[in-house]
Amino acid sequence: MRHEGPVVAASGVVKRYGAFAAVDGVSLEIPRGTCYALLGPNGAGKTTLSRMVGAVLPRDEGELRVFGLDPWERQSAVKARLGWVMQEDALDEELDVLGNLEVYGLYFGMRGRAFREKVASLLGFVGLSGRERMPTQALSGGMRRRLCIARALLNDPELLLLDEPTTGLDPQVRHTIWAALRRLRTRGMTIVLTTHYMEEAAQLADRVGILHRGRLIAEDRPAALVERHVPRYVLEVEATDREGLEARGPDGGFDGARVERHGDRLFVFHPDEARLRGWVADLGCRTAVVRPSTLEDVFLELTGRKLDE
Repeated sequence: MRHEGPVVAASGVVKRYGAFAAVDGVSLEIPRGTCYALLGPNGAGKTTLSRMVGAVLPRDEGELRVFGLDPWERQSAVKARLGWVMQEDALDEELDVLGNLEVYGLYFGMRGRAFREKVASLLGFVGLSGRERMPTQALSGGMRRRLCIARALLNDPELLLLDEPTTGLDPQVRHTIWAALRRLRTRGMTIVLTTHYMEEAAQLADRVGILHRGRLIAEDRPAALVERHVPRYVLEVEATDREGLEARGPDGGFDGARVERHGDRLFVFHPDEARLRGWVADLGCRTAVVRPSTLEDVFLELTGRKLDE
């Protein structure tokens, strides 16, 4: 029976490894037919949370429901209704493209003409038509990821879990995968995406949750997060111009702006783009770039610009 509430509902979820809390009191809801992106530095708890949603790990505290079910107590029922694209593709190197799909289909009792038609449709959907007999070892990285997406869709899942699906892929392949995921979302599929790519989250997600040290520290629509946490525009200046600007005083002479120094760059945030461009013209900075603030600026503002590992 179809569950009419949130596809995923978490309240105070905790997962510990000894004294370390990988997920520390996370609460969130993911409505049906939406894409929810989990962002966070390495070790923030993204994959651990996904594994609990996917009925692979038990939680230690809190409440978690997927399709209204406890995923650990009802593992088979939950897994039958979701698809998963993991960081490691786990394809069988001894099989060709079709063989990998056939073996996976057996888990769901799929065979015969209907199965062959579904495979043909899915390979077309991910742009792998005509490559059924291509050895898995001969697939490029982008082809492997697209095959994994096709495999995850074999059972017509209601929920698709994507763990860093485009890491290491070139921009063309990344955009091809994004287009496929947008089509799935328009068909009403619910998607949970963990990613390091801020642009990926901004392109695909209805809502974004930022995890840091196991805690959910911010959650909203991508544009709303930018509006709430950073001024609308930012001026970036490289090291060659930075010394001259810093000689103007602690704030570089940028009245009313937020000034941050990170590594060899100076960041000047201000809601007025014309004001920033006026400063650039006055100062004659050769390396200055004025741009709209992005989700990456929010991420770095909330989690820090220094490595935390």
